[in-house]
Amino acid sequence: MDIKQLKYLIALDQTRHFGKAAAQCNITQPTLSMRIRSLEEELGLVLIVRGQRFEGFTPEGERILAWARALLAAHDGLQAEAALCKGQVVGELRLGMVPLASVDPMIFIRHLTQKYPELKFSLYSMSSEQIAEGVNSNQLELGICYLNNINTSVFDVIQLPKTKMGLLHDTRRFQLDKTTLTWQDLVNFPLGFLSKGMHYRDHMDVSFKSAGITPDYVFESDSTFQIIQAVESGICCAVMPLNNGLENLNSHFLITPISDSNIDAPIGLIMRKQEPVSSLALRCFTDAQEIYTVENESYE
Repeated sequence: MDIKQLKYLIALDQTRHFGKAAAQCNITQPTLSMRIRSLEEELGLVLIVRGQRFEGFTPEGERILAWARALLAAHDGLQAEAALCKGQVVGELRLGMVPLASVDPMIFIRHLTQKYPELKFSLYSMSSEQIAEGVNSNQLELGICYLNNINTSVFDVIQLPKTKMGLLHDTRRFQLDKTTLTWQDLVNFPLGFLSKGMHYRDHMDVSFKSAGITPDYVFESDSTFQIIQAVESGICCAVMPLNNGLENLNSHFLITPISDSNIDAPIGLIMRKQEPVSSLALRCFTDAQEIYTVENESYE
């Protein structure tokens, strides 16, 4: 068994196609298939459901795949650690983040790109539970998530500003004559929402119910990007977090604050506390403490 076989297995999971996985790994499809079969023979397990095309992983394959991700994350961490020992800040910072919060991750990433020009970044949109699992298993270096239901005793935490909300709208489509809105004001607008079951949407539903109103929702998606597209198209407005940079995506976007619209759940940047903790995670976490101390003061 070698690390390349694990990379091939993960590439197959990402692409769900033998040919695409091979192209992603810069090898031929027969080579990829041969190396995965070799891994199966070594483990004495069938990992892939094979037909005329890729049909998924066997239950045993799913379990091996989870270990492959963890081992590959450890391998990448080891390489980054070796580089840091030589004074080189290189490699990839993997950051998980909940879809909507009053935090602009680009402020943090921009600071790091300026300080560590050879560092690369991967930003993943995930649930708080997925982020905690990823950070705890060293598949993510850092995560920005809601802290309720998270066992913070196993993480170092930087407390971030509470999520406050406003109405994101396109000024070409909607004209507001108020500088601050109430929940009751929102009944006058067609609204777009994240799909039911997502943390942010759940809070929206509770807020509207508490206000005793039924919103006019005309658009729903599990993608923040698609909701923003709908706002730009004039299909709807959307209740979005303040201070996360969304209003800067379009010169016609404006977000008007909604009074008493805090999400009660605290939010924070988390890093694994138990060894091994990568030096890259620790260095970036230390930088984040400086950045968000200033940010928190500006929100007070």
